[in-house]
Amino acid sequence: MSELKPIDLGIAGDGIVIRNAPVPTLVEEALANCEGVLSDTGALVVETGKYTGRSPDDKYIVDTPTIHDEIAWGKINRPISKEGFDAIKAKMLAYLQNRDLYVFDGFAGADPKYTQRFRIVNELASQNLFIHQLLIRPTEDQLEGFTPDYTIIAAPGFKCIPEIDGVHSEAFIGIDYEAHLVLIAGSQYAGEIKKSVFSVMNYVLPKKGILSMHCSANIGDAGDSAVFFGLSGTGKTTLSADPSRKLIGDDEHGWSDDGVFNIEGGCYAKCINLSAEHEPEIYGAIKFGTLLENVIVDENGKPDYDNGSLTENTRAGYPVNYIPNAAIPGVGGQPKTIVFLTADAFGVLPPISKLDNDMAMYHFVSGYTSKLAGTERGITEPVTTFSTLFGAPFFPLSPSVYATMLGKKLTETGAKVFLVNTGWCGGKAGTVPRMKLKYTRAMVSAALAGELDDVEYTLDPIFNVNVPKTCPNVPSEILDPRNVWTDKAAYEESAHTLAKKFEENFKKYTDMPANIVNAGPKA
Repeated sequence: MSELKPIDLGIAGDGIVIRNAPVPTLVEEALANCEGVLSDTGALVVETGKYTGRSPDDKYIVDTPTIHDEIAWGKINRPISKEGFDAIKAKMLAYLQNRDLYVFDGFAGADPKYTQRFRIVNELASQNLFIHQLLIRPTEDQLEGFTPDYTIIAAPGFKCIPEIDGVHSEAFIGIDYEAHLVLIAGSQYAGEIKKSVFSVMNYVLPKKGILSMHCSANIGDAGDSAVFFGLSGTGKTTLSADPSRKLIGDDEHGWSDDGVFNIEGGCYAKCINLSAEHEPEIYGAIKFGTLLENVIVDENGKPDYDNGSLTENTRAGYPVNYIPNAAIPGVGGQPKTIVFLTADAFGVLPPISKLDNDMAMYHFVSGYTSKLAGTERGITEPVTTFSTLFGAPFFPLSPSVYATMLGKKLTETGAKVFLVNTGWCGGKAGTVPRMKLKYTRAMVSAALAGELDDVEYTLDPIFNVNVPKTCPNVPSEILDPRNVWTDKAAYEESAHTLAKKFEENFKKYTDMPANIVNAGPKA
C-alpha cells in the first residue's frame, strides 16, 4: 500500500504514510482513530464539527505575476501573497510532523486525453476514504511511477491564527496554481477537498479548449446525453440519478469536441429527507465504503435522514459505481438537452420553460437560485443569490471565458435548453410546499424525450421565457405560476421584485452584447 515516506511529501518525522489503502483498511483506520461509527448498512458516519458546509470566506488564490491577469479577482477569488501562503504551508507541514498520514493518488477527468493526476494527503483516514471514493481510482500499474500534477494537503486539525496568518478565520483553503499546490486547514468538511479539485480543473481545462461545468450528466439508451446545471440543493444529483438513463456523473464535467466526461469518479449527495421511495438509487448507495457526514444515527446505527439538527447539509460520498446504472467510464457523446436548475424561493418562476440561445446565455451567466440552508456556513434559510455559471465559487477565470465556450457549444450542437424551477410555485418558500419531485421528474423526462418540442408555448411577459401550455404527466394549471397563486396581486409584486433583481445583477456584466442583455426578465 505504501512506498512513500513523510519526507517524500515534504514532511519531517517518522510517521507512517499509508498510500492508496483499500476501503476496508481506511474504514478500519478511521474507526480505530475514533473518527466515526458505522451505520446499520456499513457506511462510515462522521461529524465534521463547526464546519458543516463550504466556507467561501476562507478561500484564497495565491497572487503571482504569472497568473495575476488570468484570475477574476473579487469577493470570490480573494488574493493571498506567495509569502503568506508559504508561511501557512510551513506551519501545516510542521503540524503534520511525526503523524501517520493517508495518501490517495488518483485522477480527475474520465476522458484520458484530459486527465489530471492528483495526490491528496490527509490527516484523517475518513477524509482519505472520501476522496478515494470521489476521484477516479487508479490501477496498480497506473500507480507505478505516479507523479502528481497537483497536490492537496488537508489537515483539519491545524488551525490558523487570523491575526498572525492574515486570513479570515482558523480555516484556510488556499490554491497556488503556479506551485500546483492546495492547502486545506481547519475544516473537516470533505466537500472542501472535492471542490478544490474542481477549482483546479476549472483553471486547467479551459486552457485545453474544454468547457468545465458545475453540472450533472446522464445518457439515454439512444446515446442522447443530457446536462443539468445548478447550485447545490437544486437537484443535480437527484434528477440525474434516473433509473431509465445511465449516470455519467452528478456534479462536475468537461465538455470537449468529443462530448461530455465526468471529472470525478464518485458522487456527493445531499441526504436531508432522503427516502428509499423518492431517491432509491442514492438511498441504496449508502453502504460499506460510503462516507456519511453529519447524519444522526441511533444506538443501532440507523440513520435519521429527516434530522437536520447538526446541519441541513447532511451528505453521502460514494463511488459512482454504487449507482446501479452508472456509465463506466463516465463519458458520453454531445449533449442534446441542457437543463438549468434553480430553486426559486419567490415561488414565481415557471416550473419549466424553454430557452433560445440568447435566453440560455443570459441565465447561464446569471446563475439564479436560492441558496438552501446549510450548503454554506451561516445559511439557515433560503437566500436569493446569483452565482455566475451556476457555480461562481469554483471558477477562477473570467466568466466570459466559460460563457463564450458555452455559447459556441450550443451553436455547434443545437442542444435544446430548458430552465427548471425545482423550488416553490404558488407562494414564497415557507408558505407553500416545495414543488413535488414527481412533477419535476416528469417535466425533465418530457424535455429529454423530445415531448416538449412541438407543444404550444406562451412567452412569459415578466421573465421572458417560453412556457409550455401542456406537459405529459403534469397538471397543466401548475405550469403557469399565476394560476397557482391565490393572491394574484402578491404574485405580480413578487414576480416584478425578482425580475428587478435579475436586472440589477446583470448590470455588472458590462461587456455583454445587447441581444443577451435583452433576453432577460423585464421588471
